[in-house]
Amino acid sequence: MVAPDAASEGNSNGMGEKAPSSRATVLALHIEAVSALYAAYMPWLKRGGLFVPTNRKFGLGDPLFLRVQLPDESEPILLSGTVAWINPPNVAGGRVQGVGVHFDDSELTPKVKALIEQKLGALIGSGKTTHTL
Repeated sequence: MVAPDAASEGNSNGMGEKAPSSRATVLALHIEAVSALYAAYMPWLKRGGLFVPTNRKFGLGDPLFLRVQLPDESEPILLSGTVAWINPPNVAGGRVQGVGVHFDDSELTPKVKALIEQKLGALIGSGKTTHTL
């Protein structure tokens, strides 16, 4: 299950980096199951990304912070990124409204991408439908 779209503030990203100021847009994504992680993951983006169900309005390229809780991880991870995908309201195919966040080029990004891909294992190449493709 994915718990979407809670705008939040905080002081740590779970990996020792300082959280953004209260003026930054922060989306929270709590992913409990590997199947939900598969549906949210965007491996075709250069640095990886995650889809966040939300009814908030964003434009392509909008910067934001993403606080993500991955399955079986004790602490959420705070990442910066930009909006790279938008599912508008009433999108065709019954897809969920929300945005895809492309991870920024940071020291943390390759670690998070590797962690996600390790959790997904063989599911990555399964071809099952996701929130984006």
